[in-house]
Amino acid sequence: MSCGNQTISEKEVVLKSTENEVVSFEKGLPSEFEIQINETGRYRLTAFGKGNDEEIWVEDYIYNHDSRVYNISGSMKFNNALNSVVEGSPLQAGIHKMRIHVADGAKVDSLKFELIIPFDETPRIITQNMKGENWELVWADEFNENGLPNDSNWSYNVGDWGWGNNELQYYTNSIAKNARVENGALIIEAHKSTEGKGWTSARLTTQGNIAFKYGKIEFRAKVPGGLGTWAAGWMLGDNYRDEVSWPYCGEIDVLECVGFEIDENTEKGMNHGTCHTPAYYFKKNNQISSVIEMDSMNSKFHTYSVEWYPDVIHCFVDGKRYYTYDKVANDLEWPFYQAQNIILNLALGGGWGGAKGIDESIIMHQYIVDYVRVYQKK
Repeated sequence: MSCGNQTISEKEVVLKSTENEVVSFEKGLPSEFEIQINETGRYRLTAFGKGNDEEIWVEDYIYNHDSRVYNISGSMKFNNALNSVVEGSPLQAGIHKMRIHVADGAKVDSLKFELIIPFDETPRIITQNMKGENWELVWADEFNENGLPNDSNWSYNVGDWGWGNNELQYYTNSIAKNARVENGALIIEAHKSTEGKGWTSARLTTQGNIAFKYGKIEFRAKVPGGLGTWAAGWMLGDNYRDEVSWPYCGEIDVLECVGFEIDENTEKGMNHGTCHTPAYYFKKNNQISSVIEMDSMNSKFHTYSVEWYPDVIHCFVDGKRYYTYDKVANDLEWPFYQAQNIILNLALGGGWGGAKGIDESIIMHQYIVDYVRVYQKK
């Protein structure tokens, strides 16, 4: 790639002006640039410059046809250091037109992009038969072997770039403290750092191992309460590559709850079932979703499931149906003819999870999953 009078390597892009080899950005005058990404994957973004608590963030696809704002860095701050780093930003191979936003008081000299996790294609896709009277088990993880989660089933989404929702946690890779199998269950555990670096947690995905098309997908789980938590068991289109892929790839939320909706005295809470599609999704404020009130949400296991047919999707809790999505007019309403991955994660903060703040007195949260099962009809 060529930028000004400088030639930049494929794995590292540094912004430089033609006059003094330094680009200074001012609030209200965001600078645009173009970058060639040669390999799809997760990237480390490093901003070099100076400042303190002023916010810096990087916007991708600045001329997208959906008029969306794609923040791929979350909030970056120098905090009196000479650089600020975030990891895990998803980038697809190709030319990207970007913009950097810098608040008053900070100065950015350069940006560096480094590939840290290459994208892996999913080698196995299972299509479930959906005609018949009974359910037949076709895939499961019962979490019966202690240790790290089975890497034949699960990989890790890694990083702290905000995950499109300004979330606070750093998702780790193969760290037992954050994700382990113990006593017949998967434990995803979020920890508040003692080093002032926010939270760590885990986000497991079947992407890179296996994807599913149609079927009954079932989680048995116990979620954490507490202000700031955001637990989820959901599905995301296997053709997700970076943020512009969503919601065209489709998303099915089966288990989704935030801690501030769980009453600490009664333990009553809310589970949300939602399908996100290009026609209906939360950034348009027209998503189609349903909510079900639940007892003992954070102290007892409940069964969360979705029945995904070629023309309709139903969500259930403990066998009770409470949600239906049946918009099938075109690909914008129904992207669910494509395979999806299963994702399990525990986030902290963010636009929804942190909407009523975070309980700073709590330093650890557990999200416990007894099993994940996939069925077809027979």
